Amino acid sequence: MIYDVIVVGAGPAGLAAAIYGKRAGRNILVLDTSSFSGGQILSTYEIDNYPGMPGISGEDLASAMRSHCEKLQVEFARGRVTSIEDKGTTKELITKKATYETKTVVIATGASNKKLECPGEEELSGVGVSYCATCDGAFFKDKIVAVVGGGDVALEDAIYLARFCSKVYLIHRRDEFRGAVVLQEQVKSSDKIQILFDSTVEEIIGQDKVEGINIKNKNTDQIERIDLDGVFIAVGNIPNTGSIKGLPKQDEAGYIIAGETCETSVPGIYAAGDVRTKQLRQVITATSDGANAITSIEKYLQN
Repeated sequence: MIYDVIVVGAGPAGLAAAIYGKRAGRNILVLDTSSFSGGQILSTYEIDNYPGMPGISGEDLASAMRSHCEKLQVEFARGRVTSIEDKGTTKELITKKATYETKTVVIATGASNKKLECPGEEELSGVGVSYCATCDGAFFKDKIVAVVGGGDVALEDAIYLARFCSKVYLIHRRDEFRGAVVLQEQVKSSDKIQILFDSTVEEIIGQDKVEGINIKNKNTDQIERIDLDGVFIAVGNIPNTGSIKGLPKQDEAGYIIAGETCETSVPGIYAAGDVRTKQLRQVITATSDGANAITSIEKYLQN
């Protein structure tokens, strides 16, 4: 059987692509490594910036998207794609147990947050530990938080959180920031942001929610506890592309190079969501990518 579209990944971008593809009358298969659709939003306790659905949990939003697909009778299968082979007018997607043939491919495998790998991080993820300040920051109004990192994202997060948090600790393991100078100046001029250079988070403390952190000064080896309500980790992302051979061109970080049309360097292969090069990685931009990918696919198949 030859599909019109195979979508690799069942996060918001992949599910949106499946919905738009099915509504266009296309034969769609969604391949994912998990039986639970949703991607990163499954680990988000509450989403407050998805239009029209304030306060919805990540799990509920993912479930609603999956139900929408099922209502349209989208076909799902489990499998980890290890290779994509370009056969010209068709592509072959190879998994451990099967090989699938399709006219077009939407790669929507997403990205993963880099972790601190410290005690408490995994256990308190979603209940005080966050990897997205713009997603979760509003829940910490008038509270004390920490941002961990030293690049543009960490600096931007600290500036953003300082608008409504009572205090923001900005913790960086080096003695200077890597972020843009203009951002550094804004951080240093804020009376709400306290910078802690040469410091690492050794442990995130709490039972049902974050209650504090232990940080270590690299110069003195001294460990200090800071009581706070939230920890925003901004030490980078990793695109989920490392295990697939035959991908289109990627940038130095491993993101698939594609613009708003989601077209890649290989005709018939499209990249949508967090896995592609883009400015903003949010649920709303992922779903719009899914729609754009199918729009491009329609033009490709018609030609």
